[in-house]
Amino acid sequence: MKRREFITLLGGAAATWPLAAEAQQSATPVVGFLNGASPFELASRVAAFREGLSALGYVVGRNVTIEYRWGQGQYNRLSELAFDLVRRQVTVIAATGGVPSVQAAMTATSTIPTVFTMGGDPVQFGLVASLNRPGGYVTGITLLSALVVSKRISLLRDLIPSAKLIAVLINSSAPTGEVEVAAAEQAAHALGWQVRLLRASGEHDLDLAFQPLMREPADALLVTTDPIFESRRDQIVALVARYAIPALYALREYPAAGALMCYGASITDMYRQAGSYVGRILKGEKPADLPVMQAVKFELVINLKTAKAMGLAIPPTLLALADEVIE
Repeated sequence: MKRREFITLLGGAAATWPLAAEAQQSATPVVGFLNGASPFELASRVAAFREGLSALGYVVGRNVTIEYRWGQGQYNRLSELAFDLVRRQVTVIAATGGVPSVQAAMTATSTIPTVFTMGGDPVQFGLVASLNRPGGYVTGITLLSALVVSKRISLLRDLIPSAKLIAVLINSSAPTGEVEVAAAEQAAHALGWQVRLLRASGEHDLDLAFQPLMREPADALLVTTDPIFESRRDQIVALVARYAIPALYALREYPAAGALMCYGASITDMYRQAGSYVGRILKGEKPADLPVMQAVKFELVINLKTAKAMGLAIPPTLLALADEVIE
């Protein structure tokens, strides 16, 4: 081969190397992860999501990339963050943490497959056609929190049999909050209880939301499921302690942070399932053919140390039901 021909061949090969590398890089799927909370509170859930992905053969840094977008406790940022993921041309969007995330994703795109985790009923909010046959490009996992609320009210009755007035902390800006409140009121009224709503529209007015308890203390408190409440978990636990009110939460992270008790679905298990669904979509399955899964793993966690500090005796029957007792 002549020297000039060799140089021409080498130059041509060199010119194709960046193109080949770019093609290989673009072949790596990118998952957009959208959530209204902050990464600090959700570290264990992100790990579970990645476990679900890896179970389908997708390992971050090897053959899949995740682009994270966090609302940092502000729902009004989710739309902008969702559009940013669309501009990034992600392959799938994991719209986690509730209805606002998936609504933002569906506003930003009508084509990118989207997998949600939420507490509400996706059919009721018009996100899917049905649980068994979602249709369209959206599917995911729900815990159907309204159905669990009556169980939480029942647990509060077992904890405080003499209760007459129950307070319910609700985020007024959350679309699922009113659904949980309706379920709580129905279950409480069946027991002859009155319900008082403590409304907070964001993290900055939580202190104001609790002030009615100064004028008329409640016998117990139910904290509804909400990502913004999760992002202010320590503040809420401190407020509940200040008012010395027995409270029941939805997530085990609360008793782990010093709260009294929680009953709800295993959220880490839901995120693991979401990661698995994203992996199945990356392998070619369509969201329309993947039924919406319902959470099946629930847990009751009681912080006995907090109960003793409050001078509250936990009934033995309730302790026997607990999946975990923190001492």
